[in-house]
Amino acid sequence: MQRKTTQRTAIEQVFLSEDRALGIEEILRLGRTLVESLNQATVYRNLKLLIDKGWLKQINHPAMGTLYECTGKGHHHHFHCHGCNRVFELPGCSLNQETAAPEGFIVEDHEIFLFGVCPSCAASPQ
Repeated sequence: MQRKTTQRTAIEQVFLSEDRALGIEEILRLGRTLVESLNQATVYRNLKLLIDKGWLKQINHPAMGTLYECTGKGHHHHFHCHGCNRVFELPGCSLNQETAAPEGFIVEDHEIFLFGVCPSCAASPQ
């Protein structure tokens, strides 16, 4: 049995407060505001534990690499803002898997990333 540590609690709190997909550097930066001694090895070790527990899942972003997000949100897609470099969750899915691939192909899963500028960055003067 794994004991609950201050570092793991801080990592969980980061995900609960941000409520979006996060990369390692962002998890580390935000986690250090809660536990100053948090280091990258500890973040990776705890992410693995939280994935194994089913609390987090991995997302493979085409440009940013592996991101992590809380489970239990149902199938959804993501929007990557080029202004602030944040990834936002988009509710639901409008892709029809039955017609998305040519005949004879069997779609088993999919992930869609939209790219652009979020409302906050769009409202900010350049």
